[in-house]
Amino acid sequence: MQPIFDFLGDFWWLVFPLMGVLGMVGNAWERGARRRHQRRIEVMHAKAELKAAQAAARGKAVAAASLPPITGQTAVPEPTSAPRETQVTQLERLFATHDAVTARWLEYELDVAKIIAFPAMSDGRQPLTAAFLRAKRIADGLRPASPKARLSREQLAEYRNAVADFEVAFDVAERDARRLRDSSFTEVERKRLDTAKKLLTVAIDEAATPAERQLAYRRVREELDGLISISDEAIEVLENKVMLELGPTTPTTTDTPVAATPTEAPASPPAASPEPVAEPLPAPKRPSTTPPAAAQWPVPSRGTGDAPGRVTHPKPHR
Repeated sequence: MQPIFDFLGDFWWLVFPLMGVLGMVGNAWERGARRRHQRRIEVMHAKAELKAAQAAARGKAVAAASLPPITGQTAVPEPTSAPRETQVTQLERLFATHDAVTARWLEYELDVAKIIAFPAMSDGRQPLTAAFLRAKRIADGLRPASPKARLSREQLAEYRNAVADFEVAFDVAERDARRLRDSSFTEVERKRLDTAKKLLTVAIDEAATPAERQLAYRRVREELDGLISISDEAIEVLENKVMLELGPTTPTTTDTPVAATPTEAPASPPAASPEPVAEPLPAPKRPSTTPPAAAQWPVPSRGTGDAPGRVTHPKPHR
């Protein structure tokens, strides 16, 4: 024990740095415990929402006092009055919820800016995103063709539960993606994502020239290559934004008719009285070479050596 006391007596000043180190370790442990506790609360809250949605889906199996307001509209008419209309109303409401969640998901799938900001929503390797995609596939498979489709009570309850799971799974995956953002990437990859964000604003800027847009679009594709998987539909939407026109083009005579001014109106002939078309002139008549019958005699002599045109008369016979 004496050597220990001698060591403590000589190096008693080491207590102060050790206290600082222990304090830092304790603070780090406390922060980690808070994060774990917050994560546990989020999971418990998501499970509670899922159980509440499933309980609301089984409306007839729960007492009327404990049902949420979702069953208030169908509880007014008598059960035997119009069961077909009640089923149609429920399917219409489920279709609206299904379509609303799908539209929210498509915003993350088709908008490249949101894909860059929240990459976890398009990453199937994330557990919550994978659970959401499975719930979506189940809900899409159980969806009837139309609200007027005839379903049994078991089929309607199964589709209702699938829509509730689909909605809750999306909410949980969205909150987790907004919490993570780009924390799963390295420092170099985060710099590439920031560069892609800046170039994306140039690519969809209407004030930029077409050459600047094309160059920024190619740079965005190069920066995201190998980091984030972008669907073909999202690329098509981005290309349509990049190819927006800067302004109206110069009108041509083929696509935009030019209205006549008041001063030009008198110069043009009225449409109702077109100019008469000139008829073709008759062919000129050639003069006849045959003389009339009365003028056949006397005739010019031929081959007599006299001057041309000399008239000879026959001599009388004695």
